[in-house]
Amino acid sequence: MKKISTMMRRALIVLLISHVSQGMALAGDVVKSSYSPIVINESFEKTMTRMKAAKSDVMKRQMDLLDERYDLSDRSAEGVMMSRGKKSVQEGVRVKLPEGMSWEKLAAMPPEEVQKKDLWPKGFLPLPHPNHSEGGMLFPKFHIDEAKKQEGRDLTRFDLDFDLPDHLLPEFPPAIFLTTRPDLGDVSQGKVVTMMNYYELFNGILNPKQIDGLRLLVTPFPQQQFNQTEDRRSELPSRGVTCFDCHVNGHSNGATHLVGDIRPQEFRHRLDTPTLRGVNIQRLFGSQRALKSVEDFTEFEQRAAYFDGDPVIATKKGVNILERGSQVHNMAEFQSILDFPPAPKLNIYGKLDEKKASKSELRGQEIFHGKAQCATCHPAPYYTDNTMHNLKAERFFTPQMINGRYASADGPIKTFPLRGIKDSPPYLHDGRLLTLEDTVEFFNLIQELKLTNDEKKDLVAFMRAL
Repeated sequence: MKKISTMMRRALIVLLISHVSQGMALAGDVVKSSYSPIVINESFEKTMTRMKAAKSDVMKRQMDLLDERYDLSDRSAEGVMMSRGKKSVQEGVRVKLPEGMSWEKLAAMPPEEVQKKDLWPKGFLPLPHPNHSEGGMLFPKFHIDEAKKQEGRDLTRFDLDFDLPDHLLPEFPPAIFLTTRPDLGDVSQGKVVTMMNYYELFNGILNPKQIDGLRLLVTPFPQQQFNQTEDRRSELPSRGVTCFDCHVNGHSNGATHLVGDIRPQEFRHRLDTPTLRGVNIQRLFGSQRALKSVEDFTEFEQRAAYFDGDPVIATKKGVNILERGSQVHNMAEFQSILDFPPAPKLNIYGKLDEKKASKSELRGQEIFHGKAQCATCHPAPYYTDNTMHNLKAERFFTPQMINGRYASADGPIKTFPLRGIKDSPPYLHDGRLLTLEDTVEFFNLIQELKLTNDEKKDLVAFMRAL
């Protein structure tokens, strides 16, 4: 009884703080808080009407930003496909340069001069969420349509649309490769794995624990924007989202959110959903929290409203407390057998087989491990050092507010593996880099490498072979 009483007292205190904070805010005072409002003082109907009316202006602002920053055209690299062979890889630098500037001129300048003259390309600044002050989970339309088709579950938000064009996102549906059954190749059968088909696809391939883990990964649970409460962002009460709504088929569909690591809201990073391929070789989880196991990450997100880092809100929406010894373990066991896609040009050490690789790819490998110093953080065979690094990109620009996102120092970020990287656009932790060519230009400036155009092309060719 004492334990229950203590929990009730804590809940009342949180509720009281929420009421006081909201009251002060209504009085005109700005109150800083790590917590979202618990009690909503506006009816759902009024909220929806207000946000629907604002949607066109919000999306226009975001699309104007993207058009100012990037060339968003559909330009496929000839003969370069993602792992299922159904989607071409996009090519070319998409970030727009300041007027009168070239990449060579920019690379010749020290960071202090770039900052002083305000020449840092806008596409290299942090990328905000389509509505950064609101945030929340946002899915590309092709995934929304598939979830409706298979389950009748609607992931549409009434306040926002996804912002990046489909051709700049990963292949859909992505292939699935298993460390336990490499002989099978892609086991997805070209389907999006959901609650409706996971059993028929994987019965006889997985063991009972792995099947149960997969079941939980495709089970919808309440999330910040998709739930039964009045602060949802779906028109109808929702059963929620699944882990595989973002990490579709254990990979990624480009879905975005805001990280749960940071407060206040304007400092939170946009989240580019990373692939789960190769989880078995990773030792850090979360771009900055650096949780130490996939079990920790799986449990934390279930307890904290999926990437909002808020157990109070999660409790309101119907938090799902997973049992660590079986449910969390089973989910992690399945995630840990998701393999990188085959890379037929790599040998057992993760380096290029000289008999299979092109001259450009071999030159790119030499640059990767040499002049470009990529291997300092991305060593073979999996091309990650399983640590975190601070790029200090803020050396090149003045801190500024961009559509509700305060662009300043990002701090140390996890080193993500580069195996299978051509399957995972866009790039960097917030998706600000649309192509591998953009990524090479970004790091050429950040590391002050002074790569030639030919060296940049060879680096891209090498990374496409990983």
